[in-house]
Amino acid sequence: SVLAGVGETIVILSGKGGVGKSTTTVQLAFSLRALGHKVGILDVDLCGPSTPRMLGVEDQDVLTAPDGKWLPVMVDSERKLGVVSIAFFLNSKKDAVIWRGPKKNAMIKQLLTAVAWDVDYLLIDTPPGTSDEHLAVMENIKSVRVRGAVLVTTPQMLSVDDVTRELTFCRKTELKVLGVLENMAGYICPNCSECSNVLAWGGGEAFATKCSLPFLGRVPIEPDLCRCTETGQNFIQKFAASPLADIYKNIALKLVSPAETNQNSESMD
Repeated sequence: SVLAGVGETIVILSGKGGVGKSTTTVQLAFSLRALGHKVGILDVDLCGPSTPRMLGVEDQDVLTAPDGKWLPVMVDSERKLGVVSIAFFLNSKKDAVIWRGPKKNAMIKQLLTAVAWDVDYLLIDTPPGTSDEHLAVMENIKSVRVRGAVLVTTPQMLSVDDVTRELTFCRKTELKVLGVLENMAGYICPNCSECSNVLAWGGGEAFATKCSLPFLGRVPIEPDLCRCTETGQNFIQKFAASPLADIYKNIALKLVSPAETNQNSESMD
């Protein structure tokens, strides 16, 4: 069956690449774990799987249960955070996945049906855009409890224009949007902790307001976060007292809050 052992599913989407969607997925997973939930990440970005490295488990192997299902690679000793990615099935990190649509669709269906999950929340990290991978995911998860989607964008209008297409995709596939996250909104100086607007500002929030969607929050660029994602460390745990860790935890709370769900349902009607 599809996503057996999963409580609720959250799909992470972006209109274009390079906006920090995978980083967002990983930090939200760490935040949900810090809130006491058992969490899984399913990386269906077949051509650019990066979550295993961000989680520090890229050298691990997927094991098989007695019933033939794949076991998620566990990130922590408490076994509260696991991940499955195409990266675990490649012979080398340098291997390229050069597949046509039907083979991609078959692999995604297998990832959705052949994993032995035991989690409260599953975050699905998708590739940018609205391609075969997205359609394959949506066609296969119609029968499961999907909490909704998070739309990730940077503040610039070029990124906002692309995430607008992602919203159209969500509405056509009847995927509820939990909210918009504005990523890379400002830069936190490692010396004085002042936040400077290196890029544009407010594009994601303006988009959310215009489309009557919840605005989940604004995430600045943080050098310590960049280092943690490169080395596979848990930023939420290592820098628990940082303002950015609080931002991610507050966003995670909004995703699992019944009040937010009701508000979003009303805005989509």
